[in-house]
Amino acid sequence: MHIVHVHVHVKADHVEAFQHASAENAGHSLREPGVARFDVIQEREDPTRFVLVEGYRTVEATLQHKETAHYKRWRDTVAPMMAEPRRAVIYTNVFPPENSPFSTE
Repeated sequence: MHIVHVHVHVKADHVEAFQHASAENAGHSLREPGVARFDVIQEREDPTRFVLVEGYRTVEATLQHKETAHYKRWRDTVAPMMAEPRRAVIYTNVFPPENSPFSTE
């Protein structure tokens, strides 16, 4: 698994539009064969802060995702909504082990 957390801080007057655009992108992303998970989560104490939790089956799937029309539409739509540049942190899965009964694959 290749896991990416994208930390996003949006302008206060764009929260609802960001939610809508990101939910649409996540729904399309989940249809990609290389995407195992795609969550959009919002911070409770500061609703202008979000994390996109993206789980890819391979590194190549991450690259393929960035070539999709829905990703490019999301990127271009949300760019002016950002209060600061988004930041990605890459993780490696520890548990559940891949192909275990607890795995979502």
